[in-house]
This record gives sequence, C-alpha cells and structure tokens, in this order.
Amino acid sequence: MADHSSVGASRSLSSTARLPRQRTERRAEGRIQALRRTPTKPAQAPPGRSLPEAHLRTLLGQLDPQRLWGKYLQPLLVERTPGSPGNSKVRQFLEDELRALDAGWQVKVDAFSAPTPLGPVAFASVVATLSPEAPRRLTLACHFDSKLFPPGGPPFLGATDSAVPCALLLELARALDPQLRRSKDRGAPVTLQLLFLDGEEALKEWGPEDSLYGARHLAQRMEQTPHGPGLSELQAIEMFVLLDLLGAPNPVIRSHFPNTASWFQRLSSIEKRLHRLGLLASHPRELMYFQQGPPLGAVDDDHVPFLRRGVPILHVIPTPFPVVWHTAADTEANLHAPTVHNLSRVFAVFLAEYLGLR
Repeated sequence: MADHSSVGASRSLSSTARLPRQRTERRAEGRIQALRRTPTKPAQAPPGRSLPEAHLRTLLGQLDPQRLWGKYLQPLLVERTPGSPGNSKVRQFLEDELRALDAGWQVKVDAFSAPTPLGPVAFASVVATLSPEAPRRLTLACHFDSKLFPPGGPPFLGATDSAVPCALLLELARALDPQLRRSKDRGAPVTLQLLFLDGEEALKEWGPEDSLYGARHLAQRMEQTPHGPGLSELQAIEMFVLLDLLGAPNPVIRSHFPNTASWFQRLSSIEKRLHRLGLLASHPRELMYFQQGPPLGAVDDDHVPFLRRGVPILHVIPTPFPVVWHTAADTEANLHAPTVHNLSRVFAVFLAEYLGLR
C-alpha cells in the first residue's frame, strides 16, 4: 500500500534494495504536493440531517461481525500478488460474493497486461456498480493484491494492507443489501460503486511506473467510457473514498483534501455519536479514529490516478502507518477486532446518510 512520504518509512522499497530515505521522501513529497494543486471539483455537500436513532440502531443491527471476519476476511488472508494463483482465487471470491447479493450488482473485471520490472504481468480489478444507469456515483475503493516479498522468507498476507478494507466493503454491501436494493428500485440519482483494485503494490521499487497498476488502468478507461450525455464514467464519480491500512489498533485518520473535508467531518461526527450512544467497543474517547488537524504527510496511493483527473478524494488511511506495515507481521493475529467492527459501524452510517438509504 501507499507511499508515505513523511511518516518515518519510505514506500520506495524493493525486494533487493532500499533507496536512501531522505532522497526518496523528497521525491515522493514533491510529486504529491504537485497533485494536491491539481484542480478538482467540489464534492457534493453533506446532507443536513443525521439518521434518527431508531433507524441508526436498526441499520447497525444488520451488520454481522462474525460474517465480516469469518466469511469475508478469512478467504482474503492468503498471498495474492498479481498474476499468482492466490490473486486469481481472491478475485473470483470477490466476484462471486458481489454477484450473490440480492440487490443485483453489475460486476465487471478490468483485466489487462502491463509491463513491469519483472516482465509482463496480468492484472484484473473488480468493478461492482449497483445501478450503472444512475447519473452519479459514490465510489468506495480498496486494493486486494499483496506485496511481493523475496522468495524463501515468510509470506506477506497483508491483513491491514488491504484484506480488512476489502472485507469491510463486502460486509457493508451485504449488510445494507435491503436498503441498497430499495434505492436501486426507486431510481436514486446517486448509486454505490465498489472497486477492488489489483496491482497497487510495487513489484520491485515504488515509482510512477511500478505501482498503482490497476488504478492507473481503470482511471484511464473510465475517462474514455461515456456515461450519459457529454459525461464519462470518471465524471460520474461524485466522490472517491479510498480505504487502506485499516484494522490495527488505535488508528489516527485525518483529512487530506479540502474539497472533501466536510465529508471527513461527517465521519468524525458519526464516530462521536456512536460513542455517545454506547455503540462502539473498546472506544474510551469520543474521537479516536477520525481526528482533526493536518495529516503527518502526503500519501501516494490508489486515489492518485483519479485525483489527477479532478475526482474529489476522501482518503481513509491512518497516519502514521500501522507498525506491521510491509512486514510479515501484518497478519490476522495483529488485527484489533473491535476497531474493525467499529469502523464497519461508522461506514454503514456514513453510506446510509450519503445515499439517503431507508
């Protein structure tokens, strides 16, 4: 996952070499600061009304922690580097689970081959859209590939990076299935889209040509695909919400982009409200996750190809990164289950309020 340019760890790692940190960080920081100056359209303004408490409690009752962990997370905790059998198996699992939902999602695979430092590699991202004909889309994204580690060492399972985000998206789609189906049936103008991106990780050394393979290919394809009169699929995205590096204890998540700050504030407000209602576990303070203040540094991640094209971005990623980042210790054993389930609750309310689910 993601190049973090100033949180004490360089993302430009290779299976065989590490560039000097300061030079790497300066290069990454310059790249992202330039991207931050890229003009983007403002995200849709948040609705004025929160869910009534009875509605909120009913909604959260549809979430199933055991299903999230057992049915959705466990199958993802395998080595799944691009082009590998594990990658293909996980991609098929994602497709099957999305197609099985009663709401009737359109599920497509963006498959392609790209040159890499290791030669041509096959990539395939999963794109699920609830109502393809809806004028506008709220897009939630994560990556499902895992980082390539040197042979002979321990495997890298990427529990936070990014099995948990993928499991969260599956659980949200399953738990909110009845409401999403009603939203689709009534022809809501904004629909939900889920992206499970392949090839986020560098195969050798992080750089513009060796990273974000699936995101780069899909952003370009969406830019070139018509969606209604005079619009592209890319322009139909109201906001692109990227989840990454989630599942470790005590995450600190901050807002990265001014044009989505109001929606970040909505996440923060939801966390406060759920805390006050006693609906979050192992959560001693009103605000633990979605905190105010600038992030510790810029992060290069799957949102960048969409940001470059003017799409509003809400980046949900902890800074600093989890201590297990890009180590063999990024396993199920080092996840914090209450945090995972608390985040599923915050995101469920967020989706219901954004999409006007009922």
